[in-house]
Amino acid sequence: QVQLVESGGGLVQAGGSLRLSCAASGRTFSSYAMAWFRQAPGKEREFVAAINRSGGYAHYADSVTGRFTISRDNAKNTVYLQMNSLKPEDTAVYYCAAGRQYGVYTSNEYDYWGQGTQVTVSS
Repeated sequence: QVQLVESGGGLVQAGGSLRLSCAASGRTFSSYAMAWFRQAPGKEREFVAAINRSGGYAHYADSVTGRFTISRDNAKNTVYLQMNSLKPEDTAVYYCAAGRQYGVYTSNEYDYWGQGTQVTVSS
């Protein structure tokens, strides 16, 4: 089993940057594909980015491609989301998730979730 804890959220002006971290417990972290999702008030939870077990492949939602970068450090049991050129529409609670397969981008395919970290982008 894996437990996930997100951190790094906060308030930032449009055009600014934030780096989110997701710290995982468990000795089998490297066997999981990881992903970030987000949920804005009144909206469905949506896919943001995913990364495979080794970190060699990543996939992004169209809305964040070119601005966000997902990465992982398996030695530290941590996955990151570097967010640049932030826009007000990026405002949401961001969730880290772990799943058994890379290449799935819907929330119901992920087994473990963190509690989320708030990102607010002001105009």
